[in-house]
Amino acid sequence: MTLASIILAAGAGTRMRSKLPKVLHPLAGKPLIWFSLNAVRNLVAQPPVVVVGHGAEAVKNEVGDAAVYAFQAEQLGTGHAVMVAQPLLETSADKILVTFADMPLLREETLRQLVDLHTSSNSPVTMTSFIGEEARGFGRVIRDAQGHVAAIVEQADATAEQLAVREYNVSAYCFEAKWLWSALERIPVSPKGEYYLTDVVGLAVAEGFSVQSLVMEDPDEAIGLNNRIHLAEAEKIMRKRINENWMLSGVTILDPEHTYIEAGVQIGQDTVILPNTYLRGDTVIGEDCQIGPDTIISDSTIGNHVHLLASVLEKAEVRDRVTMGPYCHLRKGAVLDEDVHLGNFGEVKESYLGAGTRMGHFSYIGDAKIGKNVNIGAGTITCNYDGKVKNPTEIGDEVFIGSDTMLVAPVKIGDRSITGAGAVVTRDIPEDSLAIGVPAKVIRKLKKKGE
Repeated sequence: MTLASIILAAGAGTRMRSKLPKVLHPLAGKPLIWFSLNAVRNLVAQPPVVVVGHGAEAVKNEVGDAAVYAFQAEQLGTGHAVMVAQPLLETSADKILVTFADMPLLREETLRQLVDLHTSSNSPVTMTSFIGEEARGFGRVIRDAQGHVAAIVEQADATAEQLAVREYNVSAYCFEAKWLWSALERIPVSPKGEYYLTDVVGLAVAEGFSVQSLVMEDPDEAIGLNNRIHLAEAEKIMRKRINENWMLSGVTILDPEHTYIEAGVQIGQDTVILPNTYLRGDTVIGEDCQIGPDTIISDSTIGNHVHLLASVLEKAEVRDRVTMGPYCHLRKGAVLDEDVHLGNFGEVKESYLGAGTRMGHFSYIGDAKIGKNVNIGAGTITCNYDGKVKNPTEIGDEVFIGSDTMLVAPVKIGDRSITGAGAVVTRDIPEDSLAIGVPAKVIRKLKKKGE
């Protein structure tokens, strides 16, 4: 069996009231279409065909080579959308899985069940449905007196009697490819002037086939996103899924209702996530950490046994056994090596802090390279910007920087040197030296250990 996937993503999404194509709206940190692609990735051997229309270039730029594309120039309905994908699959697949890019909660496991049910049936089409009280605009599944699927009627075209039906079409299908291509040509035009993919179910029934439906146990999977209220609802469901997955994998989340972890984040075992923590983007967190409360981490790498309290990290790297906070800020390019400590209100940008270095509160380090076991006193500032360019600061190993020292870059401090409190360093300080004053001057050489 060769199974191929078609993902419909051509709609304008006018009810989102947005300049952004609907399928690119973010959910748990990823565009909606990411979830549809992820759900079929392990089911098919070839890239899915994404049918694009509104915002086609933006969708293609986002998805890239994870898919191939068919363009629906006119929005003539879901049946027409599948038809434009036919040339790409007509000779390469004997079964077709069709899903929608605005249904991000549909799981891979459910689609696998759908494919398995279809494979065991003798019907050219197998569908999905759910039973519930909230219609959400879904078409109704109409069954005959024996309980067999007879047709799908779109909500806009349904009679009052049909609207009372509480089984809804989910719009995920598996087809026999040859039959599908011929059936698409026989879809009647609707009163709205569109060709509904749902009508192929009625065609199969008319030909004497028994169409089966996989009735989904979790109706949340069927939620389609048509407006931002639906988006917020899906966000809550997806966040709950993500948090539960991490808790089952050995991560402690003290208050799941107030913990926000995006799809794609990685967390090691026995890490504890405290309330009001946001983990975003390509963030990786090691084992045995304590993160939060009130911490935001974006696109950063965190080692093992790290404690971060009420801080913000962006595109930063924190290695093992670092402690930080509260109210610290690591900006892009900040690297804290093992056993570094940052006190309250510390900020680091585009800088490396060597192993064992301790940085006092109310300090700013920018565009700097700092050695091992350095003491950075409270209120220390690297004055790295001269109005035109960012200048570097270099501090050697085992240096002691006194409180309120101003390091006017470019400047270098040699190994084991000391600056006095309030010093303004405008010139390089050689190793093993004591410098004080404004501007700082070396007043004596220091004895090396063992001398």
